Amino acid sequence: MNSIYFTEEHQAFRESLKDFLQKEVVPHIEKWEKTGTIDRFIWEKFGEMGYFGLAYPEAYGGLDLDLFYTVIFLEELQKIKSSGFAAAMWAHSYLAMTHLNAEGDERIKQDYLVPSIAGKKIGALCISEPFGGSDVAGMRTNAVKKGDKYIINGSKTFITNGVYADYYIVAAKTNPELGNKGISIFLMDTNLKGVSAVKLDKLGWRASDTAEIAFDNVEIPAENLMGEEGKGFPYIMQHFALERLIMAINAHARAEYAIDYTIDYMSHREAFGKKISKFQALRHTLVEHATEVEHCKVFNYAAVARLDKGEYVVKEATMAKLKSTKVADETIYSCLQMLGGYGYMEEYPLARLFRDSRLGPIGGGTSEILKEILGKMIIDNQNYEPAVK
Repeated sequence: MNSIYFTEEHQAFRESLKDFLQKEVVPHIEKWEKTGTIDRFIWEKFGEMGYFGLAYPEAYGGLDLDLFYTVIFLEELQKIKSSGFAAAMWAHSYLAMTHLNAEGDERIKQDYLVPSIAGKKIGALCISEPFGGSDVAGMRTNAVKKGDKYIINGSKTFITNGVYADYYIVAAKTNPELGNKGISIFLMDTNLKGVSAVKLDKLGWRASDTAEIAFDNVEIPAENLMGEEGKGFPYIMQHFALERLIMAINAHARAEYAIDYTIDYMSHREAFGKKISKFQALRHTLVEHATEVEHCKVFNYAAVARLDKGEYVVKEATMAKLKSTKVADETIYSCLQMLGGYGYMEEYPLARLFRDSRLGPIGGGTSEILKEILGKMIIDNQNYEPAVK
């Protein structure tokens, strides 16, 4: 499979990234997990290495590489004992920055995309709301145009990088009576009057900053409208395939890490006079999980290859996230069990992995919502076309 999707250049990049993470990130992970704050310097280090620019145009400081470099970036971030740190990095690079690149005009790209690729500005995508959750069309945040400004009121929640961020990509209703056809996308600096953010206390992803944000008569220039007014919902939908594939890749990578760690532990741990890797019940359970994870990985890679060619793979990406996050949860649950009491101890990685993984079937669209989307496609024969061509 590696020879199908990954070249020698890809493999060299993976080794280089592994080395960078071990030297520059791993020594700080425990501190960031305890404090819940990622030091600012690491963003600039990522920028200097080009990691935020993998998929972006060279004109703005990016590297314009194929999506399998992104796959490697995501996979290796899952193997350093902090999905929260990983989330902060990929939410900046593939949620906020995706909109800057796709809907931002030249001014926005120069003023925000360029420094974002360099790691000098941090972004957050603000869509989910306290009363909306997965119901994007039901959002209540509104933007009213007054002269050369928009006045924004409302709130967002579960926003990754919501406190760290220098700017937000905000979805708000410009014409509430039109439902999902009345949503627009805006760029907002976080230091504006009327913006407030409160950090949320989470079960997992402890290193990442997840916030609830309030907008109280926040004034932004009319030129900070991104793309066309009323086209926000199609813009959001357009990027869901990539977001779901990111969540799927994260899932298979952390499950793979859990399996590798557990195999190593079993090869050293003895009970009843032999290594526990020799007990059939444990062996058979582990190989079943390894088989499931490999199935997910093969499917995920195939979907990425198609997306990289410009195909619209919303169905496959939805399937990928649904299945991979479920398999990851089940795998990590079993791996923790195989460590016995040690699996429950914070000094071993399975306890954190267990907590961190649980967000997979919730974030970026719950499994229940994804099943309904797939039901419309598979059972009702609904055909989703690219929202923006």
